[in-house]
Amino acid sequence: MAPGQKLYPRATVKKIVKAHSGCNISKNVDVMIFLDYMLFMQTLMKEATIEAKQGGEKCITSRSVRKVTGDALAKFKG
Repeated sequence: MAPGQKLYPRATVKKIVKAHSGCNISKNVDVMIFLDYMLFMQTLMKEATIEAKQGGEKCITSRSVRKVTGDALAKFKG
């Protein structure tokens, strides 16, 4: 993490999630949300890397990320 960047307190994350979902949430829901986000980002970058290599690019560009975002989001739809 970058220096000077602050995280949300766990209680704040839980309040935000509860307000948007309207459901009761478990004790460690904030940890599960973070892990799911990290898994999504890993999948997105892996697919973007493959897309960039197939397109003949040397590095990942925003175009390659945009191309695979829809498929990655569909995999993680709840």
